Amino acid sequence: MLEKLLITGAGGGLGALLRGNLSDVAKTVRLSDIVDIGSPGAKEEVISCDLSDRDAVKALVEGCDGILHLGGVSVEKSFDTILPANIVGVYNLYEAARAAGMPRILFASSNHTIGYYTQDTHLTADVPLRPDGLYGVSKCFGEAIANLYHDKFGQETAIVRIGSCFAEPRDHRMLSTWMSPSDFVSMIECVFRVPRLGCPVIWGVSDNDGRWWDNSAAAYLGWRPRDNSEAYRRKIDAEQARPAPDAPDAVYQGGKFTAEPIHS
Repeated sequence: MLEKLLITGAGGGLGALLRGNLSDVAKTVRLSDIVDIGSPGAKEEVISCDLSDRDAVKALVEGCDGILHLGGVSVEKSFDTILPANIVGVYNLYEAARAAGMPRILFASSNHTIGYYTQDTHLTADVPLRPDGLYGVSKCFGEAIANLYHDKFGQETAIVRIGSCFAEPRDHRMLSTWMSPSDFVSMIECVFRVPRLGCPVIWGVSDNDGRWWDNSAAAYLGWRPRDNSEAYRRKIDAEQARPAPDAPDAVYQGGKFTAEPIHS
């Protein structure tokens, strides 16, 4: 068990799903964001931090022996909006980790690093990146930083290409991309427990019948998702029409992100 786990972006949607569910991972959880995340609960610390502030990030990481990096812009925005947290902030985080003895990192990457692959393509972890927007590009940068710091310094990182992590899938595309919160928690537990991590790419997806991604390269970690989106198929079919065959949500793995403009 870790002594202290840092969660960046703890005020976001993923942070809210995970908060309070990591008692088996760390004795203390340090929560950080630039938004108000409320008062700390039992075994929690709350520290406000702008990821683009190098000195603040260095202080944030000190004393932590694990980092769950969820922080940053999580949707398609202008480059100027994405740059401070998703690019400068990632560099600051890895430099802070290097100075702090290289605590193990779980980097929340995204399926939008490969969003322009079509949905009839089954992907392994080593496929060339095909980002579907500037947000996806920023996650490609984060993956590159993780690999650089692993090769150059030995910094261990789990690069997790998250599909769609919500309490339940919300549309037909998510029947393929959904990762349940409980499966994400079990992955986090695994990442910070295994003796050897390295720098693997892990597809963040539950055991869905219609998943597009092959996690065999990360099988050595021992993570086995248990949930399956098929339990929600009838509900989604009843509540909404299937997208048209030529709609981005039906063609590309990145779905609607492929139709986003470059925002100015």
